[in-house]
Amino acid sequence: MKERSLHTAIQSLGIDFVELAPNRVVMSMPVGPSTHQPAGILHGGASVLLAETAASIASEINIVDKDNYAAVGLEINANHLKSKRDGIVTAVATPIHKGRKTMVWEIRISDENDQLICISRCTVAIIEKK
Repeated sequence: MKERSLHTAIQSLGIDFVELAPNRVVMSMPVGPSTHQPAGILHGGASVLLAETAASIASEINIVDKDNYAAVGLEINANHLKSKRDGIVTAVATPIHKGRKTMVWEIRISDENDQLICISRCTVAIIEKK
């Protein structure tokens, strides 16, 4: 997974793989200029990118036939609950539904003080590779 992330938004935003398991994916991201919006706080889009990345990777881990199928984001929503100016945020993705064609994940993004920054739900489609 780390190798496939080279030269992508994952690498550009400094997202790190912390834990990769079938029922729990944990990823962290630094909060700073590259993830800020103009007001100097964590950009909601960066949080959503982190959330969808965690959900997509969690789905990939759960695909049985990785040679013929891939995970792609289908829908995501996010509630931004608290602002963050610096430090690290950590996303924890856990499954709500793991099916053959779709998976749904809850992603909770917290800071280093366990303050909930964002909560998201992401639906991931499992598509056939062509």
